[in-house]
Amino acid sequence: MAKVHITNVVVLDNPSSFFNPFQFELTFECIEELKEDLEWKMIYVGSAESEDYDQILDTIYVGPVPEGRHIFVFQADPPDVSKIPEADAVGVTIVLLTCSYRNQEFVRVGYFINNDYSDPELRENPPPKPSFDKLTRNILATKPRVTRFKINWDDTPQNGAIGNGEENGEPSSLHMQMDDEGMGGPSTSSRDLMNGDENSMALPIDNNTNGLNENSNSLAMEC
Repeated sequence: MAKVHITNVVVLDNPSSFFNPFQFELTFECIEELKEDLEWKMIYVGSAESEDYDQILDTIYVGPVPEGRHIFVFQADPPDVSKIPEADAVGVTIVLLTCSYRNQEFVRVGYFINNDYSDPELRENPPPKPSFDKLTRNILATKPRVTRFKINWDDTPQNGAIGNGEENGEPSSLHMQMDDEGMGGPSTSSRDLMNGDENSMALPIDNNTNGLNENSNSLAMEC
């Protein structure tokens, strides 16, 4: 049984300038004390062509984690623009939030990002080289995709428990590939992340829920 349930993710400071930090407020429930740290990563997908352009923006460790409800803000600096291909600077890309326990990834939350010029004239006639300081980053906060992975939370072997971020014998690539509509998904299980499979779901949105805004999405799930 999963010991951690993500119950809410709020995208802060959105839309924002490209060079502003990423900020996500995460809420999770721990149903049993975890003696070791949870490892959270934020990953920016720099290009649809190759995962070589993926950038880990930050890694943080939370723990040991007592039983109960926990809230924290995960903040990371923007990507290194020198590592982003010029052809992929403007348009749709993806940011991933992943969490692992004992080197086993058990959940990831993916968001599409649209990087575009705020100036209509620049949108109509973009400069030959990207002007990152004039780009606005808009995270599609109401359309996240959550993928869950079975892991072994304890020391005892479990049937079907797969570690090291693998599921059904296939590696969990962080690389995302865009389809003809500019959305699409990755080549392996990250493709399932955005297109949806039995281990992937979109966070449900309840527009009548008090305390939620357009950048807030709630989900109680077993990870």
